[in-house]
Amino acid sequence: MNVERIIRIMAGSFVMLSLALGIESSPIYVSQWFLAFTAFVGFNLFQSGFTGFCPPGILLKKLGVPESGSSCSR
Repeated sequence: MNVERIIRIMAGSFVMLSLALGIESSPIYVSQWFLAFTAFVGFNLFQSGFTGFCPPGILLKKLGVPESGSSCSR
């Protein structure tokens, strides 16, 4: 696995989990405030697409995960 693939998996997992925790009809509903986390993840993906700055990418690179050459692994 490379940095880009791990970041995509992390972002998708965070979005799905926060939606499940924030939508009232979900069996694991906790609070609507979890939808703010969904927006936070989306905003970070948005800004990363324009700036190339991705904190999880930097951390994963320092941990020795191989790069893929994407903008998220700088």
